[in-house]
Amino acid sequence: MTSTTKYSRLASALTSLACAASLAVASQAATAAEWPTKPVRIIVPAGGGGGTADPISRVLAEALSKRLGQAFVVENRGGANGNIGASAAAKSAPDGYTVLFSWAGTLATNISLYKQLPFHPKNDFDPVILIGAVPNILVVNKELGVDSLAAFTAKMKKEPGKHNFGSTGNGSSMHLAGELFKKRTGAYMVHIPYNSAGQATTDLVSNQTQMMFHLVTGAAPFVKSGQLKALALLAGKRSSVLPDVPTMRELGLDGVESETWFAMLMPKGTPPTIVAKLNATMNEVLSDPPVRKRLMEMGLEPLGGTPAQLSTHLDSEIKKWAEVVKFSGATIQ
Repeated sequence: MTSTTKYSRLASALTSLACAASLAVASQAATAAEWPTKPVRIIVPAGGGGGTADPISRVLAEALSKRLGQAFVVENRGGANGNIGASAAAKSAPDGYTVLFSWAGTLATNISLYKQLPFHPKNDFDPVILIGAVPNILVVNKELGVDSLAAFTAKMKKEPGKHNFGSTGNGSSMHLAGELFKKRTGAYMVHIPYNSAGQATTDLVSNQTQMMFHLVTGAAPFVKSGQLKALALLAGKRSSVLPDVPTMRELGLDGVESETWFAMLMPKGTPPTIVAKLNATMNEVLSDPPVRKRLMEMGLEPLGGTPAQLSTHLDSEIKKWAEVVKFSGATIQ
């Protein structure tokens, strides 16, 4: 075979590859332009009819349906701290018709809490968008006799193990927010896990426990009624739900931020053009004044951004909470 013939065949092969690549790109572009052509399911790994995640997901599903002309249907798949629903989403076909709507605990904390996780938040999903966050807030029973974060911290250091804080269970955001505070300040309080935020809050109001690192949405009614005292928000900025409550950073304590953030992801291998289209649409939704107002009334601070930003956020949160989980000694079989 002459060198001319070899080069001719090589050129032909390269041309064929280039054409195939062009066809693939064109096919993906066409897919994204047409998508969605049928209903899209949004798996929410929590029960329906209450909580924080379910109502937020339904506001977003309604907005997406209006903008994209197809039904976005919420499918509640609760259980195992979100693992059941997230695992189901991870195993779904990467065709653009399954979306996971999940949060910090399932996506960033469970990987350190569980010895065997049925999915991997980074390896089994393509990130779409960081939707927003609901911050934790430190609230105390008024009989504790403290009116400031400084007084509270000093009391916990002076009386280690004498006071209790409730949460919605080992590894929950309320539990790990308390552990983060302990790790950062050297204070010590005893953790009491509950099966529900309602029961934990009831016991706090009745002084069975003395404090909670509650979600601001759950704590707000009790703070506004005067039943509980709010000391500080565990967030980078104040919440629109309780705007008069300062952040821990404002009060001189850095590095104690805890929020239940929410995100959308799709099964690994979903066409990038579809991921990009959903991301762009979601950014429009989060910027829409009526939708934004509804979300903020629920206590969510809308965020948005790119898939790459969500990926970076996941990396940071997984690392951060792994250190707190190790400090706390919490584990789930």
